[in-house]
Amino acid sequence: MSIALTDAPPTEWTLASVQTMLSGFPADRIRTYPAAGMATEQDVLDAEARSGRLCELIDGVLVEKVMATIESALSAVVIQSIRNYLDDNNLGLVLGESGMLRILPGQVRIPDVSFIRWKRVPSGPNMPPIFPSAPDLAVEILSPSNTVAEMDRKLDEYFQSGVTLVWIIDPPTRTAKAYTSPHEWTEVGTNDSLFGGDVLPGFELALHRLFARIERPADQ
Repeated sequence: MSIALTDAPPTEWTLASVQTMLSGFPADRIRTYPAAGMATEQDVLDAEARSGRLCELIDGVLVEKVMATIESALSAVVIQSIRNYLDDNNLGLVLGESGMLRILPGQVRIPDVSFIRWKRVPSGPNMPPIFPSAPDLAVEILSPSNTVAEMDRKLDEYFQSGVTLVWIIDPPTRTAKAYTSPHEWTEVGTNDSLFGGDVLPGFELALHRLFARIERPADQ
């Protein structure tokens, strides 16, 4: 369910209403067009087509997704690691940092990496521009603009929608957290590994190897 905190219709919302509803979200990522509460999935697609910017849809508001070079590089390594695993274990589909998913009615999220079991993937040759279900695994690589409140809400929505496992990777500390619910997680240290659990049985991603893959070798 949505976590909107006002019972008034969007036509009666004020900036204070939006600030309350999106408490903890940086103001410079909250779009004012379309008007707050009036944005739709089509507006998500139009914003990308018009400006090349990715936006999530949260309670009828477009919120820009920001990703810098290091987060993009790390997500590429995570994707490659999962793809290598899937070559021998054809369990589903992996999406990258622009993969839009309708995780709940009216809520579109864009994890940095997501894995979806085949049973959730629509049949047929054409993939919809916004994937019509939540993933089994969502991976978020923290950016400087991500706030605790923002990530807490995202975790709540992921698990409400049926996500089984969430990895949150923190580049500055080179650590991560593996969540199995919004309030249950495992700390993953620099010398530890992320495991696929029941979602990707037997999968392991060592954090030191993840970060080593984005560093220039001394002899290059």
